[in-house]
Amino acid sequence: MMRSLWSGVSGLKVHQTKMDVLGNNIANVNTVGFRSSSTNFTDVFYQTTQGATGPNANTGAAGRNAMQIGLGANVASISVNLSGNGATNRTDRGMDLMINGDAFFVVRSNGATYFTKSGALDIDADGTLYCTTNGATVLGWGVDENGDIRKDIVDTLKLMTPENQTAEPTATGNITLSGNLDSKDKSVQYSVDGDGYPISVQFFDNVGNKFTAKLKVMLLNDTTDNQFSVALTDILDANGSILKRMEPDESGNPVYKETGQYVTFAGQDLSGYTCDPDGTLHFPNSEAVLTFNGVTGEFVSVTGEVPGILNLTLNDGATENNPFPVGGVDIDFSGLTKYATSGTCSVDPKRGDRNGYNAGNAAGKLNGFSIGTDGKIFAVYDNGDNKLLGQIAVASFPNPSGLEAQGNSLFAATLNSGEFDGVGKDITEIGSFSVGALEMSNVDLATEFTNMITTQRGFQANSRTITTSDTLLEELINLKR
Repeated sequence: MMRSLWSGVSGLKVHQTKMDVLGNNIANVNTVGFRSSSTNFTDVFYQTTQGATGPNANTGAAGRNAMQIGLGANVASISVNLSGNGATNRTDRGMDLMINGDAFFVVRSNGATYFTKSGALDIDADGTLYCTTNGATVLGWGVDENGDIRKDIVDTLKLMTPENQTAEPTATGNITLSGNLDSKDKSVQYSVDGDGYPISVQFFDNVGNKFTAKLKVMLLNDTTDNQFSVALTDILDANGSILKRMEPDESGNPVYKETGQYVTFAGQDLSGYTCDPDGTLHFPNSEAVLTFNGVTGEFVSVTGEVPGILNLTLNDGATENNPFPVGGVDIDFSGLTKYATSGTCSVDPKRGDRNGYNAGNAAGKLNGFSIGTDGKIFAVYDNGDNKLLGQIAVASFPNPSGLEAQGNSLFAATLNSGEFDGVGKDITEIGSFSVGALEMSNVDLATEFTNMITTQRGFQANSRTITTSDTLLEELINLKR
């Protein structure tokens, strides 16, 4: 009789434990990165009143099974469901990340390494990337002196360092022209003193100063419609022309004079240019010839050592610390055509080569950060430049359910989960990040409420076992009356 009482008590205890787990699951239904737990029971302790016997051939007696009475239930395990993904919550916030795959963010708190599913990230006052859910710093890989990711060991990602506050200026190495030169356009008609069709190309020097080179394009003569002359007419900085300046003459009247800037264009030395008092510049041998196919209108050639490219080189005469790019700027004309359209030329110059490289930039100030689906973090500057700062690392385990919950959406590695190697993994080996989204709790309310009903009924049935056993004991005591 007493056995049934204690079995009922053990049943109440395990169902109460299961209800505690269910209550915690439901309480965290909206917790970012929360993983639900499930409770499993096992039967325990059997009292054997008679052992098993085998059949006896001599006596003809049959074998008998053992007679055992169970003594209740116990909690076998409380397992955390760490496989798969929870629901996706779109935030459209650039610092929110969701892991698509069976992996965890690697974070550090109070000197210990933990793991989390929460990707609600931000940058603290020291410029370090951290998880807002628990205040732990996010670990990843930095960059080497060449700007490449070094995947040796994970460490904190310090993003707002003094050297990351600005982007260094870079000189422009290439300019690419695209568009169409229409020979019917009045601006390109041949004229000895004509202004031609103007093309302005902009470029930066080594220290971030911006310059504009003025070119003019005109038909080579009055008998051709597929050859054009290309000439340099001026070069300007933010303060005006760098090839001429206004100075007083002998009478004190302001007139324009050349500055003596060293200039070469299309392989021709233009340093012997002159400047009229009214500011008109004259360059010796400053013209290159641009040729198109007279039938198809496709580009054929332009004067220069490299087909399609004219080089513009500047030098202020200094032997050291010359701000202008060594080798000058290559202007690519091969993207132009000569089609008959509406009688209007349309040429679009862009800094950089055909792939966008060597465009150059002015110095830039830090505008913010961007994170890619591969976890790479870039600094974004107001000059349009991007700089790779590091990459967020992730961790995976042979048995993720073996991780030990520490609270605040943190998990710690255990002997049963597998150890963390200290290096981490690239998310591209496992899946990807979703930027602007968070992984919510994987709690399924329908399942939790169903389990709550069965738990309530189990608790209720075990309480009935106790009360029924008590009634039987009462009847036994009443036999004495």
